[in-house]
Amino acid sequence: MAGKVGRVQQEVTARSQSQTQQDYAAVRAQTLALCAPLEVEDYGVQPMADASPPKWHLAHTTWFFETFLLKPSIPGYQPFHALFENLFNSYYNGVGQPFARALRGTLSRPTLAQVLEYRAYVDTHMLALLDHAPDEERDARVCLGLHHEQQHQELLLTDLKYNFGHNPLRPVYGGGPRTSAPQEGTAGYLAYAGGMAEVGASGGFSFDNELPRHPVFMAPFLLADRLVTNADYRAFIADGGYQRAEYWLAEGWLQIQQQQWRAPLYWHEIDGQWHEYRLDGLHPLRDDLPVVHVSGHEAYAFAAWSGARLPTEFEWECAARVAPIEGTFVDSQCFHPQACSALDSQNPGQLFGDVWQWTASSYGPYPGYRPLPGTLGEYNGKFMSSQWVLRGGSCATPKAHIRPSYRNFFYPADRWQFSGIRLAKDVD
Repeated sequence: MAGKVGRVQQEVTARSQSQTQQDYAAVRAQTLALCAPLEVEDYGVQPMADASPPKWHLAHTTWFFETFLLKPSIPGYQPFHALFENLFNSYYNGVGQPFARALRGTLSRPTLAQVLEYRAYVDTHMLALLDHAPDEERDARVCLGLHHEQQHQELLLTDLKYNFGHNPLRPVYGGGPRTSAPQEGTAGYLAYAGGMAEVGASGGFSFDNELPRHPVFMAPFLLADRLVTNADYRAFIADGGYQRAEYWLAEGWLQIQQQQWRAPLYWHEIDGQWHEYRLDGLHPLRDDLPVVHVSGHEAYAFAAWSGARLPTEFEWECAARVAPIEGTFVDSQCFHPQACSALDSQNPGQLFGDVWQWTASSYGPYPGYRPLPGTLGEYNGKFMSSQWVLRGGSCATPKAHIRPSYRNFFYPADRWQFSGIRLAKDVD
């Protein structure tokens, strides 16, 4: 590949080769740990076209290291299997023709045992490669590969939840909200002066879509001091929110009519009471927990009903720049957002972790954006169309993976991710 990945992707912190090996081993082990509760029958299920079977995630993350590190770096490297280059390619047309995404669940072969053997084969070669002297370009790609695998750790959980959540048995994976005392009182707002601010990555690892750092102007704004709760959202439903077209974008109104949505994904009304499927099973809905698994259209409509709006991604980042990265991440093994239990007068609560927060910003390039050189340029840039930005991470995100400049993106109709709502207002 022409140029250096590190030049546009990240500033590589000097580190010992043993530390790089440890990071590699830890991330790869975490993926397997997330699979530990699964039965062999779970690994091949693809519950919808936009999701992937756990077996595919295990293989694709391995394919990434084999394709972008081992093949270019080791003369005469022998791939584990010649056809895996196509079977486990996600969307990199520069590598070859990917196997159709919607058909991933049809691949009963390779078996799980063969996929695990594939992972072990690549891990052996990767650790041997990392045993050589540090190399800036190589280590930049390793860092990208590890962050890529952390993204797939989250996707593994969200895709698995879609499978389990649509199974009449409502299988239990694990986790569950901890018992905590929610913050008393109604939600409030913190005021921000606006003006010129620098946004975007400012050092350390970042994806190319977080660059370049650049100035933006924001008018004064208010940002909610906590996430929207299930109780808040139940009030929207009770007031006929899903039947009142005035709150919805035209595309969102069409979506809820076609799909007959009347509540967030995984909500079930049983004997007149709301229940919610979580990865620890089906439970009565807890009013104090953040609402989760709502689409961007539902977030927009709720904000309009509330007399508020969604924040822009820059307003959110302005608030997050000075806030500690604390919250419910996958590290907690809760696998569900927690109640807001602490607030301060300086920073909004629940900015990080718990749920990805929909913003009012379309996903597009920053001024001066340049994709990564070569085939890796397909990582983010070609998806900058028709999607919305989400910020903050979720209870399925590794804490070490998130930062204030991180830009997630999904179509506004998507809601199988751990997505929720924070409100904003203009200053009168």
